[in-house]
Amino acid sequence: MSDNPLRLGTRRSRLAMAQSGQVAEAVSRVTGRPVELVEITTYGDTSREHLAQIGGTGVFVTALRDALLSGEVDFAVHSLKDLPTTQPEELVLAAVPLREDPRDVIVARDALKFTDLPRGARIGTGSPRRTAQLNAYARTHGLDIETVPIRGNVDTRIGYIHDGELDAVVLAAAGLSRIGRLDEVTDFLSVDTILPAPGQGALAIECVADNASLIAALGELDDPFTRVAVTAERSLLAALEAGCSAPVGALADLLADGQIVKEMRLRGVVGTTDGTRMVQLSTTGPVPETYDQATTLGRELASEMLAQGAAGLMGERAQ
Repeated sequence: MSDNPLRLGTRRSRLAMAQSGQVAEAVSRVTGRPVELVEITTYGDTSREHLAQIGGTGVFVTALRDALLSGEVDFAVHSLKDLPTTQPEELVLAAVPLREDPRDVIVARDALKFTDLPRGARIGTGSPRRTAQLNAYARTHGLDIETVPIRGNVDTRIGYIHDGELDAVVLAAAGLSRIGRLDEVTDFLSVDTILPAPGQGALAIECVADNASLIAALGELDDPFTRVAVTAERSLLAALEAGCSAPVGALADLLADGQIVKEMRLRGVVGTTDGTRMVQLSTTGPVPETYDQATTLGRELASEMLAQGAAGLMGERAQ
């Protein structure tokens, strides 16, 4: 590998730039080469439609992948939850770094927690997954909420609270952490309340498949446990034939006895956005040691969910 700067393709949003900057520093450390950020605008950044309307799948990714394939950039950083589950043969996920907190969080007026919101509280989210689980939780716990579809960056979303349009918004803990705004969180939502999106909190570092030296260098940043966990989650999503804007939540976590990791538990949920019908299941088994074992774990749980009617609960199916 030469001493020329490596070019990292990134979306232009503040969050994307922050997480790409962190990856750039890490890549520079392991390669000894400078890394420059190349800002790329994606369709998902420019469209004002809600993600469920524009399909969700790949809208933040395609332009970055095109830049990789054309040689405009050497590698790209994605939020893993934005990646389509089908991986192009010409590209490889060279690294999945250690995952941040996968939970969703509430940012609410008057520092309120979710369960302390007033009757009729208006909660903003652009995610059918969050909408489905918020409404389901509210129905089963006697809460009266209204979910409001929103789009925009973190400043825009939190601005709706300061403007008095909304009582709260739901965001990802990892994103707020990466831009240094966790202090604005008023409530962390347990994964027992809302399962995150498959891959939430994790990043994907992608490059072309025929650059063996770069793949090896980027691989230094890979976290094996994170990789098998998100592989299982994304396998479940793929087996449900659901796009990344479908109301599907999934989380694989490691079950430890003291310091020794014993098993992996995979949980999945799918539901109608009004929260009236939900299918939520889990499975526990040995920690996968290979890609195939991780994908099998996801496919088997998806099969059980489909047997219980999951397919009929997803408004959008992947094409």
